[in-house]
Amino acid sequence: MPDYDKAREVWDQRFTKTDGYLFGRAPNRFVAAQAHLLAPGSRVLCLADGEGRNGVFLAERGLDVLSVDLSPVALAKARALAAERGVALRLEEANLATWDWPNSAFDAVVGIFFQFAGPSLRTRIFDGIERALKPGGLLLLQGYRPEQLGYKTGGPPDVENLYTEELLRSAFGAFEILHLLAHDDVIEEGSAHVGMSALIDLVARKPA
Repeated sequence: MPDYDKAREVWDQRFTKTDGYLFGRAPNRFVAAQAHLLAPGSRVLCLADGEGRNGVFLAERGLDVLSVDLSPVALAKARALAAERGVALRLEEANLATWDWPNSAFDAVVGIFFQFAGPSLRTRIFDGIERALKPGGLLLLQGYRPEQLGYKTGGPPDVENLYTEELLRSAFGAFEILHLLAHDDVIEEGSAHVGMSALIDLVARKPA
C-alpha cells in the first residue's frame, strides 16, 4: 500500500504549485455526459475528487455529494469552488487504503482518474465501491488504458495502474454493464491532463 503521509505531501505540493486549479474547474466531460442518469436528490460519492470540479458540478445539479480526497490543499480548493458556485458540498479527507467504506449508502459512485492505485489498492477500492453502492446504484468510472503510456499526456507511469476492458469486466462482473467504451480522445483538464489520451469509460449498475 502507498505511504499515506508521503502521498498526501506529494499531492499537496502538486495542488499548491498552481494558483488556479490543477485539473481545471470544469467537470470531466464523461461525468457531464452521464450526469442525466442521476436523479436530483441522489446521494453521490466522488472518489479522489481533488479540487472538487466534479463534485461541485453534480451538487449544482441538485445531488447530495460527498467528495473525498487525501489532500487538504485540494479539499480547501474544493470548498472555495463550492462557495463560489453557491452549492453545498460535503468534504472528507480520506485515505482510500484504510477508509471505512459505508454500507449501501450511495445511489452513485463517481471515480475519475484515480490511477495512483496499484493492483492491491485498486482491488480494495473496487470492493469498497461495491460495498458503498445501494442495490441498483450506478458506478461512473473513467480512466486511462495502457496505451496512455505512449501519449504521455497525463496519468501514472505504471502500466499496472491502468485499465483494460477485461480488467473492468472482471472486477465488476456482478454488475450490469450499461456502457463500456475504450477510445482515444483529446482532453483539456487544467494543466495536468492536456492532449490526445487513451481512455476507457464504464457505466455499471449494482444488482438490485
